[in-house]
Amino acid sequence: MRKAWDGKLPVLLVGGGMISEEVILPTLFQEQRRGKVGPISVSSLNAAVILRLRKIFPGQEFRPYPDPGATRPQKEHPTLYLKALDELGPRGAVIVATPDHFHTPVILAAMERGRHVIVQKPLCLKVEEAHRILDESRRRGLYVYTDYHKRHDRAVRAARHRYRKGDLGEMLHGHAWIEEKKAMSVQVFKDWCEKSSPFEYVGVHYVDAYYFITGLRPRRLVAFGQKKFLPTVGKDAFDAVQATIQWEDGSVLFVQTSWVSPDSDTAWANQGLELRGTKGEYFSHHKDRNTYFVTDKDGFEHYNPNFFKPYDDWDCPGRIQWVGYGYDSITQGLDDIARIERETAGLPAQRALHRRRQIIAELEPLRPLPPQALIGTAVNEAVRLSIANDSRWVGFDEKMFPELL
Repeated sequence: MRKAWDGKLPVLLVGGGMISEEVILPTLFQEQRRGKVGPISVSSLNAAVILRLRKIFPGQEFRPYPDPGATRPQKEHPTLYLKALDELGPRGAVIVATPDHFHTPVILAAMERGRHVIVQKPLCLKVEEAHRILDESRRRGLYVYTDYHKRHDRAVRAARHRYRKGDLGEMLHGHAWIEEKKAMSVQVFKDWCEKSSPFEYVGVHYVDAYYFITGLRPRRLVAFGQKKFLPTVGKDAFDAVQATIQWEDGSVLFVQTSWVSPDSDTAWANQGLELRGTKGEYFSHHKDRNTYFVTDKDGFEHYNPNFFKPYDDWDCPGRIQWVGYGYDSITQGLDDIARIERETAGLPAQRALHRRRQIIAELEPLRPLPPQALIGTAVNEAVRLSIANDSRWVGFDEKMFPELL
């Protein structure tokens, strides 16, 4: 007799970089303590990453791919995640936190094995890939959720609520900015910054935020990019990228991005959003939350208590409780997957497939599943196309494929 499911999701994390270290693994370990997550596996490019994570999270158990005891630390295993997928337990979920240009093969491999997926934004970098993922998701009845955590920022949710109430009237224009320290491109992402840009990596958050707030789709855009500092340190990568996006109602959002701010900046990211409508204005500085520390160790620091921060656990002194919209975004995806598994447990294959499709169709208007995540992917691809063609305007066809105007 088959043992009843205990409700705990086994989770495979593919990628062991900064976001895995700082947000995803602390979230998974906390959800494991709370009884929502079962065994955790981590697949990384090499064993050196696994050893680093072991050091950062002493006492926390996870199954490593590769095993540091069986391979040299720096030897690369670019396809080992396939073995990890094959060995993931029943009802297991996959979190994809690789560099952006590796998202698609990992997502498709996970779906081939019948796995639900949470992927760091953006979903992928090409509209054609987004449609492949969308088609496979619907065909197989699989949940693919893009972690656009700015949707869970209460400052962004407030803008959505008031706009949808009509308080701002019709949208006229907006300005979003997100600029990160040089260390991000020169150190953290030094191995793949040439394959991305500050717009694709973080600027897309605010593209999605505008779409999330208004429900509007982009009509056309023009983009600009500069390469001045990074080429001097051997990187053929954009220092900064800007895009002016016109939406279907005629409103305009200007997005400015860079990842060459001084390393002495008082926060990792200087960011914010302002909107102007026919009836009102919204402004939120997402770097300056009116909270800061000044210490001998770190000097002056702007402190964002809302994204993902450690606090004293209410019930267990000495233990950390992680709180914030970075946490909420991941757990929303995990909770949705758990619901799908719970409501299809024990059903024959065809009935389970039908029920999965029903739940996913219900969630598509509410979550950044492929039909919504497609917007960020389309804008990213269009920005690249505009810059590559001397900043020409780029429009979108009915399936959101970019086309030069």
